[in-house]
Amino acid sequence: MSEPVQPKLATAFGATAALLALIVLSVAWEWWLAPLRPGGSALVLKAVPLLLALPGVWRRRLYTLQWASMLILLYFAEGIVRGWSDRGLSARLGWLEVALAVVFFLCALAYVAPFKRAAKRAAK
Repeated sequence: MSEPVQPKLATAFGATAALLALIVLSVAWEWWLAPLRPGGSALVLKAVPLLLALPGVWRRRLYTLQWASMLILLYFAEGIVRGWSDRGLSARLGWLEVALAVVFFLCALAYVAPFKRAAKRAAK
């Protein structure tokens, strides 16, 4: 019989904190920090998919952490594009988005990995 998986709570906390920071960044960036148009931009809606993932990430649901780790790659790509192509504050916010996406991705994978290994062992 296999022993139960001991989840790494620090990685779950890191994923949750990075996701929350990315939501705040997305809203602040597109509403008032450096919107595409003065007065705000409809790109603020890019925070909605992150908000949909938040309850499951908060509750440390493996399925949510798995699909959110794939979703976060879109934010990583946007951050790279805007970091390279934008100027000034918007470029710096793009690089911050990249950093937060990487932190979320690594924390989510580190949290999920022991469960995946245990499931693989149990299947044998």
